[in-house]
Amino acid sequence: MQNSRIQWTDHTFNPWWGCTKVSAGCKNCYAEQFATKRLGLPIWGEDSPRRMASEAMWMEPLKWNRKAQKEGIRRRVFSASMADVFEEYCGTDRLQVAWARERLFQLIEDTPFLDWLLLTKRPQNVAGLVSESWETKWPRNAWVGCTVEDRNQAEERLPHLLELPSSVKFVSYEPALEWVDFKPWVSQVNWIIVGGESGPGARPFDPAWAEGVVSLCRAAQTPVFVKQFGANPTLRSGSGWGPVTATKGDDMAEWPEQLRVREFPEGQPYDAIQRNIRG
Repeated sequence: MQNSRIQWTDHTFNPWWGCTKVSAGCKNCYAEQFATKRLGLPIWGEDSPRRMASEAMWMEPLKWNRKAQKEGIRRRVFSASMADVFEEYCGTDRLQVAWARERLFQLIEDTPFLDWLLLTKRPQNVAGLVSESWETKWPRNAWVGCTVEDRNQAEERLPHLLELPSSVKFVSYEPALEWVDFKPWVSQVNWIIVGGESGPGARPFDPAWAEGVVSLCRAAQTPVFVKQFGANPTLRSGSGWGPVTATKGDDMAEWPEQLRVREFPEGQPYDAIQRNIRG
């Protein structure tokens, strides 16, 4: 999708739709709710079919790449917002998924003016599922990130992420479900995104967690992006964290100044990048 509503990317691209829940962060998955409840697509679960992208959709990133080249401004593409590229899917559409994954890797190589953000909850699968050519030369425009919602997943997933040769390794601390001390890893990753959970049944998010991550990133000179407080922020009297009226807690004007931080691995602040995008 061009002009994504996800603040840390420009576009989203889904080679297929559908996934399987693997951890606590998946409990209120927005993608599952949108696909199954709003659209009625039975595509969630390890044995469920997957919805494959149309040929027209596969052509879109090529258009984005040509435009980025012409404008001289790199664009970011999140793949995939409705799936996990590195899910070891063994269901009825396994051959189509395997083919689409290989086609995605070739598409990344064919679009050098786009930076592809491959976010996964399965970093342990990445090395075994990427294209063979990537084993010797990993494309510089292929960034890999992993979701970390709690301390257990930080300890489980981050060592796998750090083993990968990606030029940018990033962490999505969203939905943040408890305080995670990223100190052992903050200097080894290139970017941390922080956000609370949104939508029905959102679990609590303490803005102090974001404040702690911002402080750690400042000390390590690691870019940090505070995305949102979510739909259920914990706001303490006198803390300066509130009131928050935006349904996703994503109105930066409602945050304390020290948390209005939206940086990217390129080192540009969010507002500067937005000025470039808007021309």
